[in-house]
Amino acid sequence: MARILFVEDEPTLAAGVQDDLELEGYSVELVTDGAAAMTAALEQQFDLILLDVMLPKKDGFTVCREIRAAGISTPIMMLTARTEEIDKVLGLELGADDYVTKPFSRRELQARVKAALRRAAVPVQGTAHVCEFGDVRIDFGRFEAFRSGQKIDLTAMEFKLMDVLLRHRGQVLTFDQLGQEVWGKDVFLSDRVIYTHMNNLRKKLEADPQNPRHFITVRGVGYRFDD
Repeated sequence: MARILFVEDEPTLAAGVQDDLELEGYSVELVTDGAAAMTAALEQQFDLILLDVMLPKKDGFTVCREIRAAGISTPIMMLTARTEEIDKVLGLELGADDYVTKPFSRRELQARVKAALRRAAVPVQGTAHVCEFGDVRIDFGRFEAFRSGQKIDLTAMEFKLMDVLLRHRGQVLTFDQLGQEVWGKDVFLSDRVIYTHMNNLRKKLEADPQNPRHFITVRGVGYRFDD
């Protein structure tokens, strides 16, 4: 049974979503503010975190950043009523794996939750357990990454993205190919989501993110990974 941490302060929405998820067979821990979310994330293990943006005590962006800073790689799906693209990008840059914009339908949320859990449950495949390029060393068996000997925290989604890039090193992958191989065929993604995750990898793994050596943009097409 998958365990979900659900962080939402609007009582009616919180109760409805919790009931729906529990009817689907998930175990749901509901908290209603950002401070309680941090405590739960640090003290318990979850398979997925559903995180509202507008929260009392600590907003969702702060919670997301602190969860990742603590080295917790549990997939995070942000729930936001904000429609500005910059807010969605900010969540992704802080370490969220996906977002759902309110209002959302019961069917949409269930589908996105299932897809997120399925992605997290599927191990990386095809890549050697330990891979090195430049001053980076990635151990897929232990889900650990190092740059110049210093440990780098990658999210579960970033490990999957690295796995796909390394399996296709030297090849140009379109946005659609990356989306299907990393997020799955049943998930609609904007190119901006993929761009943000790639940018995060550059910041973490490139010596000079502004002039990348390994994560190469092919304008209008997609990306290529070079050793």
